[in-house]
Amino acid sequence: MQRLRDRARTLIGPAREHPFTVNRSLTLNARRRVVENDEYAAFLQRVIRAYSRRIAAGDIEAVTDMAALADEVAQATQAAITNLRAVSWADIAARLHITRQAAQQRWGNRTARGSEPRA
Repeated sequence: MQRLRDRARTLIGPAREHPFTVNRSLTLNARRRVVENDEYAAFLQRVIRAYSRRIAAGDIEAVTDMAALADEVAQATQAAITNLRAVSWADIAARLHITRQAAQQRWGNRTARGSEPRA
């Protein structure tokens, strides 16, 4: 039996410290790759900046449209954060660089979370 092990070592090479290593190229990365969100957000930022430059160049009538756009973005942000059911307030706050309490006060749906709204 020992001869077979010696023979196997000469054919295979020395035994590894961890014989069953993970093939990193075949395993999933710990970080989830977002395909288009980053590029889409950058595109939207460019469009909004271009719109503000157009208004600054003298298109005074578009100021009301831009104010309405700001309200729409605020409502969309509220809906997006409210619908993040599996994410904690601490995780949301960390990405926005604010405290957990500030995020919950700003975007929290008090009635859905069990606490009564303030009068």
